[in-house]
Amino acid sequence: MKVNRKDVLGVKVDDVTMDQALKTVSGWLKDKGKHYIVTPNPEIIMKAQKDEELKKILNKAGLAIPDGAGLKLTGDIVCNTPGVDLMEGLIKLGAEKGLTTGFLGGRDRVAEKCVERLRSRYPNLKISFTDSGGEVNDNGKQVVSSKYPATDLLFVAFGPPKQEKWIFKNLAKLDIKVMMAVGGAFDFLSGQVPRAPKWLRDLDLEWLFRLIIQPWRIKRQLALLKYLWMVVKVRLYDHN
Repeated sequence: MKVNRKDVLGVKVDDVTMDQALKTVSGWLKDKGKHYIVTPNPEIIMKAQKDEELKKILNKAGLAIPDGAGLKLTGDIVCNTPGVDLMEGLIKLGAEKGLTTGFLGGRDRVAEKCVERLRSRYPNLKISFTDSGGEVNDNGKQVVSSKYPATDLLFVAFGPPKQEKWIFKNLAKLDIKVMMAVGGAFDFLSGQVPRAPKWLRDLDLEWLFRLIIQPWRIKRQLALLKYLWMVVKVRLYDHN
């Protein structure tokens, strides 16, 4: 399936809806190749401005979904496809199709708690493994377990840029069809962190809800202001 790929400050972002993303990954699961998904948002795009390795990994991804409303503010991106929603959509697809699913990363056994809750929602879900993953450095280095079984879908939650670098370094080494970098999605799906009400999500205001319940995120929200300012500067430069 052809996707609408756009350039945002040198980072490729696929301006896709949830349905388009699910159809793309569903097609991958039928072939013999290996693929990975990233979830660029303003914070990740700003990290990539200072990290060429991360930028390269983002740009080589089979799918780079616009995660959250921040990218829509500049008018470059139309869609808002949250990573946590795509993750749950793929879990639902996996349960329906009999696919195997793995969960890697998180902290305080959050991966196990996430699986417990998902199993109650999707009784046919086949779990191949869960693993907190131990310590992963900023370059994505970690001792890879050779015991990881063949798996259709693996969700990796080390946080950016560790998770993206880990996926890129290990995709060829493991018998896993599709890997997805999911950041804090385990926290939401385990119920440890509440999501915004749907009406707020529909208004693209989930970021505000998260800031209210997690005020420490204000430092991370500054990345959005830096992102907006950089986009404005680039446009002014191009215009002149």
